[in-house]
Amino acid sequence: MMSASEADRLKPGVLGATPGAIKTAPPPVTSAESVDDVVARLAAMTAMEYDKVRREEAKKLGVQIKTLDDMVKSTRSNAGASSRLPFMEHEPADEPVNPAELFDAIATTIKTYIILEPEQADAAALWVVHTYLTDVADVSPIAIINAPERACAKTLFQTVLGRLAYRPLFASNASLSALFRSIELWGATLLIDEADTFFRDNSELHGMVNAGYKCGGFVLRSEVSPDSIEPKMFSVYGAKSIAGIALEKHLPDATMSRGIVFGMRRKLTHEKVERFRNADDGVFNRLASKVARFALDHAEQVRLARPALPDEMSDRAQDNWEPLLAIAMCAGDAWLQRATHAALKMSAASESQSSAGNDLLADIKEILSKWAKPTIKTADLIQKLIEDDDMGWDTYNRGKPLTPRQLAKLLDAYQIKPKTVRQPKTLAEPNGSTPKGYEVADFKDAFTRYLKPEASKVPPEPDAATAPLTRPTDVAATEKQGDMRSDRESGPSATSGEQLSTPSGASLMPRLPPLF
Repeated sequence: MMSASEADRLKPGVLGATPGAIKTAPPPVTSAESVDDVVARLAAMTAMEYDKVRREEAKKLGVQIKTLDDMVKSTRSNAGASSRLPFMEHEPADEPVNPAELFDAIATTIKTYIILEPEQADAAALWVVHTYLTDVADVSPIAIINAPERACAKTLFQTVLGRLAYRPLFASNASLSALFRSIELWGATLLIDEADTFFRDNSELHGMVNAGYKCGGFVLRSEVSPDSIEPKMFSVYGAKSIAGIALEKHLPDATMSRGIVFGMRRKLTHEKVERFRNADDGVFNRLASKVARFALDHAEQVRLARPALPDEMSDRAQDNWEPLLAIAMCAGDAWLQRATHAALKMSAASESQSSAGNDLLADIKEILSKWAKPTIKTADLIQKLIEDDDMGWDTYNRGKPLTPRQLAKLLDAYQIKPKTVRQPKTLAEPNGSTPKGYEVADFKDAFTRYLKPEASKVPPEPDAATAPLTRPTDVAATEKQGDMRSDRESGPSATSGEQLSTPSGASLMPRLPPLF
């Protein structure tokens, strides 16, 4: 005989009835609470509390228990995500801020904990502000924190920047998919440490960082949907910082050129900074809130700013520094001058670290300047390169000399290719020879395009008085021989201690006659 409960299960319209028997679900029980209120209340319960009431609550709502479980789980997940963000959000300060005073305070705070040159601290302050304003910039320069050795405070410097930056996401151990999803979801500032190990062999990470330099940059990935696999674009544009040791050896040139390089150094015993572990969180929170307020008030001004870019800088360096100079303009002429000085000094330092290909071109130019023949054999060129220990090509191949294949690969980037170069007949080779080599003329275009022109040299003075002031006895000699000097020199006379002006704008100490 069928029990009453089993009979109820087969009644039309009752949840839990067998398939085919269900016609309509009963109307939900009316209550003063809305469905969202009920789910929120249940989501706030502990697991044990919820388990005791879930069946009854599902019955009141007129839903299956599994449906209610899913709703509660989703609400808990959303609440957990909002309360467990991997960064702190800073609300804008209540009052407008003075930009110059704000930038000074940021630079001073950074130097409180890190040994930096003044221009590095200024650049760091402007970069921090830029992290809040990437939406109004065309590019976002990477803050590359580069140390020659360990114990140079590179990690600490990046941590200090992270305490002030917009939505800092420290992601040295994150997967690539987590990184580009985080950037798209939160617009976070990505901070990557230990890049010399974590970053160097990850070509996909290189691509993501490089793509994120330019506004609109994205990566394309396949996403699985219920019915198919479809391509999806993920935005990766935003502020980023990379820290590591000897990054010029581990990062591609394309990545290094997209950054502002902060060269770190080890602290000397007499150089004093405060311990960061004793830092006042309130100081950083107040500064970050002021930066957020600055961004709110000055975003349009920064977007419209067109700062003058020094001609001495390369095109890429100008791109890197333009958003920072635009921010500095908001703080007046003094800060713009400081920012321009930092741009010139730091870009010159980073550009001096040339690539292996550029170094090779410079060394070959020096060799060919003393080469009289129209062609040079590959063997002869390599021999010349490895003869000079200072060039480093004798150990380029993992401690061994540069190989012909490596030479050809490096030069191929500059459209310089090896070819058969016929050699004249000699006693040793009466029929001549046809080895592989290079035509000297093929290098001219690359030398012009990729090597910096040599600085103009001051022409020597017509007389023989060319000995520079290098010894203490020269001063006395100058005083005794002043009359002799003035008779021989043409043009204005120079007294001891004055600097001579040159056509190139350089200054030289006065040239003195020989003492003997």
